[in-house]
Amino acid sequence: MTQAAVQTDTIEMTYREAVKQALRDAMKRDERVFLMGEDVGRYGGCYAVSHGLLAEFGPERIRDTPLSESGFTGAGIGAAMAGMRPIVELMTVNFSLLALDQILNTAATVRHMSGNQFGVPLVIRMATGAGRQLAAQHSHSLEGWYAHIPGIKVLAPATLEDARGMLWTALQDPDPVLIFENVMLYNMTGKLAADAGPVDIDKAAVRRAGRDISLITYGGSLWKTLEAASALAADGIEAEVIDLRSLRPLDDATIMASVGKTRRAVIVDEGWRSGSLAAEVGMRVVEQAFWSLDAPIGRVCSEEVPIPYPRHLENAAIPQAPKIVAAAKAALGRA
Repeated sequence: MTQAAVQTDTIEMTYREAVKQALRDAMKRDERVFLMGEDVGRYGGCYAVSHGLLAEFGPERIRDTPLSESGFTGAGIGAAMAGMRPIVELMTVNFSLLALDQILNTAATVRHMSGNQFGVPLVIRMATGAGRQLAAQHSHSLEGWYAHIPGIKVLAPATLEDARGMLWTALQDPDPVLIFENVMLYNMTGKLAADAGPVDIDKAAVRRAGRDISLITYGGSLWKTLEAASALAADGIEAEVIDLRSLRPLDDATIMASVGKTRRAVIVDEGWRSGSLAAEVGMRVVEQAFWSLDAPIGRVCSEEVPIPYPRHLENAAIPQAPKIVAAAKAALGRA
């Protein structure tokens, strides 16, 4: 057999299309799977992720809902407990707070409160992050809040492979899984294997190997961090870039292995600095790898303000590659 014969065919597509393929495949594989949320049907989804799926699967499986996040999230929880495999789409993470009671007090607690008699095999997808000038009520990064809650898994796919494959794996989980899709990734293009399948949702990934400093991030900030790593390489600094992928549970082993090798770390998180996921990751490094560190841990987070509407202020409020470069150089004593 020739080498060409064993190579996997790839398809050029956007992140948005990768998520749509994941939805389509899930509904073809399992008749219990359906999608529900605001404007997912006739409108095709707020970010066009579900465009065309209503015509393909019909209104029983692509369900437009009233503008009531608490109501339709609760309906999804009930459907999951009754044997279905619902995918609930919350238009944006800010609006998910209207369903927080359902997520925290019901979905995340049913297994515990029922003595392991019942589970909630529910997947909730939502857009997160800033960069599209959608102002303060549509642009925050609150996934770190959800990573605080026992009883759920929290995922942040940053690549096409993860955008397609994480949903597959999440739907097999007996407990709730929340998937956060950064709004700035939907138009990102790349190549995806034609036979791409499920991915491991419990492990972080080393997206770039390095020896001098660990840059730890997730979601939309991954690509800015990789850009920063390239800029650092031009100055002779080899940064290792860790994509957390799963925010709950965190993959401590991959984080500590990287920090143990580089002995320095900067955490990049689009959430606010105070009480952030970056603070949790940093504290875990202190608890588990303090004696490996040669410098204080650095953080690059969003400014402590509601995300502004004007583009120049929005860009200034969230992590950008130059800020990451500066933080890395500060950790290396080269500021």
